[in-house]
Amino acid sequence: MFQRIVRGLELTLALIVFASVTGYSTPSITDNIEKVRAYTRQIEFNYLTWMGDAALIKLRSASIAVPYTLTHEAQKQIVTEYLRTTQSILDQEYILEKIYADASITDKETATAPNRAALQKLYARQAQLAPLAEGVLQDQVSEVLADLGLTSLGQTIPNVWYHSTPLPMALIVSPRDHIEQTANISVETDLTVDEQVDLENRIDAGLNTSSLVVPIGGVGVYPTMVMRTTDLNWMLSTVAHEWIHNYLTLRPLGLLYTKTPELRTMNETTASIAGNEIGDLVLKRFYPELGSASRLTPGLISSPFGHPNPGDFMRGPFDFRAQMHETRVTADALLQAGKIDEAEAYMEARRLVFLKNGYLIRKLNQAYFAFYGAYADSPGGAAGEDPVGPAVRALREQSNSLADFVNTISWMTDFDQLQEAIKNK
Repeated sequence: MFQRIVRGLELTLALIVFASVTGYSTPSITDNIEKVRAYTRQIEFNYLTWMGDAALIKLRSASIAVPYTLTHEAQKQIVTEYLRTTQSILDQEYILEKIYADASITDKETATAPNRAALQKLYARQAQLAPLAEGVLQDQVSEVLADLGLTSLGQTIPNVWYHSTPLPMALIVSPRDHIEQTANISVETDLTVDEQVDLENRIDAGLNTSSLVVPIGGVGVYPTMVMRTTDLNWMLSTVAHEWIHNYLTLRPLGLLYTKTPELRTMNETTASIAGNEIGDLVLKRFYPELGSASRLTPGLISSPFGHPNPGDFMRGPFDFRAQMHETRVTADALLQAGKIDEAEAYMEARRLVFLKNGYLIRKLNQAYFAFYGAYADSPGGAAGEDPVGPAVRALREQSNSLADFVNTISWMTDFDQLQEAIKNK
């Protein structure tokens, strides 16, 4: 009976996610997102196909339950070989990109033949290893979730299901007169930088908006998407982060994710805090020899990936987080005063300062802050003076446990409830 309830809840989650990614089936021509989609329909990522394929992979893997039959050392060997294979793939793909970008090489087919042959073998090996390695990591995350009390009768609901894959990019759109994410549309994985710039320019010219295409590290569909990486610490935190989004989707906070900017920040900051804590615990328990490594900050339908590592926030005298906080606060003040052109000129000037100090930021605009500002699990940074992130962090500090924190905030429906909870803790 309990297993049927679990399957029913997971089906409910899948249906919610399907509805969210197909929610444009009856568009209104006055809807802001639909206005943007007039520019993106031909290049949007197909989540339904991806989710179906990923679910089949997960079901086949679950049916044989291989991770449960292996020793802890054998599990670690599988994960290690999978990471090494992934690194070899990334290396070969990078070589291919360099060859195709080299104008002096005229016969690309011949020049890339050895690399393509190597990649064929590596892809085949990765396809063999992925279900095993992912099954091992899913089980390890589930064990930690159970210890933390983030289960029902000992069962994670939904199951921890993820699949590593090349991810789509996210087109973020904000009004020019203030910073707010009004559209987040997933576009194809292989959009070149030139194509990204052209898309942004056409949307901004046609709709008088501020837009930016950003790379992402994870997506909270079901099974969840996690970027290919060899950073196990980052991977574990991202797997946990995306599972938290699945968990919240079965509760009011996650269901209301898009209702207000405050609720979006509450969702993302909660998942970032919890994901990092869970990932650290998994690493310490199962891979203590690796220690603590640098980690990028993950997220939901678009988790930030093209963002400097937290470990890189201090480079000599240049404090990235403090400088970005100052930039956001000043830009907000200029926009609130109605000085849009001045704010945009200021942000571009600041981008050049970051570039000079080693931070490759292609475009610093309202859309940049609308996206990165929602991930407020650490003080300062792109969130500026937004009070939501500090409130979520305060609730975590006041909570008796991570489970207490997640379960308390998961039933909130607006920012006022969060502020009230902090006062009453």
